[in-house]
Amino acid sequence: MADDILDITIIGGGPTGLFAAFYAGMRGSSCRIVDSLPELGGQLTALYPEKYIFDVGGFPKVLAKDLVKSLVEQAMQFDPPPEVRLDEQVRDLTRDGDEFVLHCAHGDYRSRSVVIAGGKGALEPMPLKCDGYDDFMHRGVEYAVKDPEAFRDQRLVVVGGGDTAMDFVLMLKDVAHSVALVHRRDGWRAHEASVTQVMDSVEAGQVDLRTFHEVRRIEGDDRVRTVTIFDNRSDEDVTLECDTVLSCLGFKPDLGPIKTWGLEVEKNRIMVDPLMATSIPGVFGAGDIVQYPGKLDLIATGFSEAAVAVNNAVHHVDPTARVNPGHSTSSKAFKE
Repeated sequence: MADDILDITIIGGGPTGLFAAFYAGMRGSSCRIVDSLPELGGQLTALYPEKYIFDVGGFPKVLAKDLVKSLVEQAMQFDPPPEVRLDEQVRDLTRDGDEFVLHCAHGDYRSRSVVIAGGKGALEPMPLKCDGYDDFMHRGVEYAVKDPEAFRDQRLVVVGGGDTAMDFVLMLKDVAHSVALVHRRDGWRAHEASVTQVMDSVEAGQVDLRTFHEVRRIEGDDRVRTVTIFDNRSDEDVTLECDTVLSCLGFKPDLGPIKTWGLEVEKNRIMVDPLMATSIPGVFGAGDIVQYPGKLDLIATGFSEAAVAVNNAVHHVDPTARVNPGHSTSSKAFKE
């Protein structure tokens, strides 16, 4: 067990967790980040580093990897900086008197409070229900784009109708040899601005749009060579030559061990009150993993929730500390 007993341990190193670490530093609290991934940044690093984000205050648009870089720099500016434990899954959370013990794969960590900012938990991509999907995974079937250049001059088939599908089409249409967008209906779950841009690309002949179509099978040899799709109104098949299928059907969230910690959970979300407090005193939540009336799944919302969670965690650790820290311009943390 680690000897250091820190004020706040943040479970999750994505954007919400990183902003929580910054706020802990601003409040002068000792802090630790624990994340199961090998790098900070959560989904932004693991799945969408080259994806533009448009709804973060102060950035007309920003690449996910650049936002993560800035968030890490912001969180690590304090002396001492937050302790970071990567490749470390929290298997259990127990109490020992007034402290919490996080039982992890590589050791145990003590903390006076906990902020859970684990995104949607462990994410498993929703599979394409067709022959060949499992056989060609990472041999021409992908669900993430880390480097657009990896798709240079390829024939792509993008499957889905949400923001990720639209983002990948817009990101890769000028990189790939060809892009076909396959969706089972003609309605979209993406932001209107993205849909408009994709439809403009379809009109310009840059994207082959196949609405009311689904994937029948994926075939190839050492990697994907063709994709057969079918019209779900007539059951008529069409075979497309293809190098890569990008499956963008979303992810199935799984809280994993968190479900066994005694927290109030509904539909893979941790229930919190307006103070971001969970059903366990001293444990707070923020980001996509939490639920409350009016919840909105945005990075910008996660930043606000992180600030609320950390300020109330500070007050939990030291009841004499103010919950409201005041403005950052007057914070002692930034006085030279």
